[in-house]
Amino acid sequence: MPLLVTALARLNQILAAGIVITAFSLLLYALTFNLRERVARAFAALLAFVTVVYFGDAVVSTVNNLVQAEAWLRWQWIGIAFIPVAYLHFSDALLAATGQPSRGRRRSSIRILYLTAGAFLVAAVFTDLLVYDGVAESAAWHLRAGPLFPVFIVYFVGAVGWAAWNFVRAYRRCQTSAARRRMLYLMTSAAAPALGAFPFLLLAGRTAILHPLIFWLLAFLTNLAVAALLLLMSYAVAYFGVTPPDRIVKARLFQWFLRGPVVASTVLAVYVIFSRYGPRVGLNDPRLLPFVLVGVLLVLQFFITLVRLPIERALFYGADRSELRRLQILEERLLTTGDLRQFLELVLAAVCETLRTPSAFIAAFGADGKVDYEVGVGSAAMLKRQTDLPSLTALQSAQTGPLNGNGATKAAHQMSALSVNPIQPLGNDLFEWGDYWIVLLKSQSSGEPLGLLGVYVPAERAELTPDEQAVFGVLTRRAAAALEDRRLQQDVFNALDRLLPQIEAIQRLRATASYSGPKALTAADTVIANPELAQIVKDALSHYWGGPKLTHSPLMQLRVVARALEEHEGNPVNALRAVLAQAIERVKPEGQRKFTTEWILYNILEMKFLQNRRVREIAMRLAVSEADLYRKQRVAIEEVARAMVAMEKEAAERATDYEVAG
Repeated sequence: MPLLVTALARLNQILAAGIVITAFSLLLYALTFNLRERVARAFAALLAFVTVVYFGDAVVSTVNNLVQAEAWLRWQWIGIAFIPVAYLHFSDALLAATGQPSRGRRRSSIRILYLTAGAFLVAAVFTDLLVYDGVAESAAWHLRAGPLFPVFIVYFVGAVGWAAWNFVRAYRRCQTSAARRRMLYLMTSAAAPALGAFPFLLLAGRTAILHPLIFWLLAFLTNLAVAALLLLMSYAVAYFGVTPPDRIVKARLFQWFLRGPVVASTVLAVYVIFSRYGPRVGLNDPRLLPFVLVGVLLVLQFFITLVRLPIERALFYGADRSELRRLQILEERLLTTGDLRQFLELVLAAVCETLRTPSAFIAAFGADGKVDYEVGVGSAAMLKRQTDLPSLTALQSAQTGPLNGNGATKAAHQMSALSVNPIQPLGNDLFEWGDYWIVLLKSQSSGEPLGLLGVYVPAERAELTPDEQAVFGVLTRRAAAALEDRRLQQDVFNALDRLLPQIEAIQRLRATASYSGPKALTAADTVIANPELAQIVKDALSHYWGGPKLTHSPLMQLRVVARALEEHEGNPVNALRAVLAQAIERVKPEGQRKFTTEWILYNILEMKFLQNRRVREIAMRLAVSEADLYRKQRVAIEEVARAMVAMEKEAAERATDYEVAG
């Protein structure tokens, strides 16, 4: 029996450390992926306090000194005192996310309870009013309950009970099956913080002495339940405030869990087991331990790399598996600009080797027929001479010029016959340009001109051998195929540039409406109704000349930006930039520009964001202090936000039925 009790105590020690690792890892996850969401921030605070409690448990289980144990037991009260109010704070954020924000009563009560938790913490750490005298019973350290402990129980039960009622209210407000299911997960798993934090031993400490097996078995099962419920709770919270689809959220959390808690907990368990039981089986050399831990870490990472993607595809992709697989193949086999340059350089190197020429180049035509992409190999001095490559229009005009009449040599005719379109009239795709022969590269399927291949031809070269002709023909076709792939990929990217803002808008609406109800779908001005609109506008303006806060701004989904796309060739970034500039113009007073008080808001916006001047320079120009400038800038940005609201409402009034439905 003592052996079984000892084993349970050791397992409980490992499990407590595993909960610390899991809670801290999930805390980092919440801070990494959806920190902007209030639900995630409140949950992160809750996880932080749970981490403190279980870290204290893990440390206390390793000490043998009463003074140290009591110090760590009192330190645990940082988490124990604040978990009830953090739990209530989380439930309040959850209720607000479902469309029931606090009208002041809940917010004020939470602030009062945070102060109450602080008072309990002071009482636990610096006095004996709440807890006192650490004792050890069956290897379990705990404190005794002081005269204020019944008051703490009332506070704990009251806060947790109120939070539970908030969970029920939030569940009732969910209307979709997915939202209700995830809220049910939250309601079920929400017992974890309270279950893991409440100091039960202060009420039933003698159980550890009278029934040690029952005590350690209950402790182990409780900690096991807490670990599982924390994972379930984190899974449900991970969907709040994020626009990626569900499969991405699941896969991201799954990978984080594997590479974080699973790896760290396993390595820690191996460390504890090896340290305690290694000498019993002859492994008493401490130099082995680092190699064992490193080996376990590498094996786990290798195993995760092998099984992660197949498991994700099987569990999370569902019926969308074939579509997503096609996108993954595109990502893996995409011919990037660097890949294309590398391939074309290989082609040119082969051309130079085959024709024994020191220099060659390939240039691709853009949509306007002018060269927009060049790759060259060989003599830099020779390539430098070709600073003004001919356009497609110039080549097409030259097809009926002197070269076709009397300027084509025998070698030129031979090279023309080897061009990528040999059925063209002799000499049709071959041009002489200075010291270079230029072959027009065309699409194999449509015959559309794609670019040109230029080869430096020494004066002494007159003709090509049959082997050279054959190899050169193959190489020109390879180059044409690569340029055609490049153009097709550019078409795909252009389509994505037009599509992504719409996809992001739909994903944001989906994420918002999942818990806040169908009103989020029917409100065309979801963004302008956001209470943080001024901050959103400020972020976009701060990256006005380029940056992620502009390209990924929620303002992209505004109707006024969608209308501006037509005027900016489908470029969403330019459309949003133009709308922001128009909103700034609305702040501009009437009349000629001046540097007076009436014009100060417009001048700040125009110089700070449109001209991108420094704060000190603007302050000197406007004769204000930097502190005053920042205050006025905040007011100016709020005016821009109001202008954006007005512009969006005007666009909504002019919207067609199709736009409203979309």
